[in-house]
Amino acid sequence: MSRGGKDSDRRVKTGRGRTASSVRWLERQLNDPYVKQAKAEGYRSRAAYKLIELDDRFGLVKGAKRVVDLGIAPGGWSQVVRKRAPQAAVAGIDLLETDPIEGVAILQMDFMADEAPEALAEALGGSPDLVLSDMAANTVGHKQTDHLRTMGLVETAAHFAIETLEEGGAFVAKVLAGGTDADLLALLKQHFRTVKHAKPPASRKGSSEWYVVAQGFKGRG
Repeated sequence: MSRGGKDSDRRVKTGRGRTASSVRWLERQLNDPYVKQAKAEGYRSRAAYKLIELDDRFGLVKGAKRVVDLGIAPGGWSQVVRKRAPQAAVAGIDLLETDPIEGVAILQMDFMADEAPEALAEALGGSPDLVLSDMAANTVGHKQTDHLRTMGLVETAAHFAIETLEEGGAFVAKVLAGGTDADLLALLKQHFRTVKHAKPPASRKGSSEWYVVAQGFKGRG
């Protein structure tokens, strides 16, 4: 991917109603090559390239038959799955409303709700062989609390994957700086043949996010 030259950098003037932080965010968006690439290629968010880069490295999507997308909004990851594995059934879930994607069943509900796993299985029409999670808890500004809340989501997603995946399947989830905590890492290593951490290039350098990639689900037998 072309990163673009410095001459293309765009500055945003401060104006009424714009804080310094919002100006910095807007400048970053305007100058971000992944944002520009997403618009050019029809992806709903730059996050699509995180999955593309993870897939290029780990071979996650091609050949998948049934895929669950946890935290689907705005839909970039499911767009990648549809493009790279058009034969796959895809079901996504998010509290936020997500515009329809052809070939994707979208549930607007809380993944933490008791009825969510069954609803996803029903929408998918069978057990997944790939569970993707780009979920993160809404931040409250307290680093430790934000970390714990997001890792709680990751842990729930991991248990969902272990309870539903087909043998040989894979689980990918966003984690925060420090990676996966020891208990969760031990759980994943118990149930998957390989467990690795990766930070795709599309993850901003200043971001604390990493991804845990667990492949080769051993089954529940």
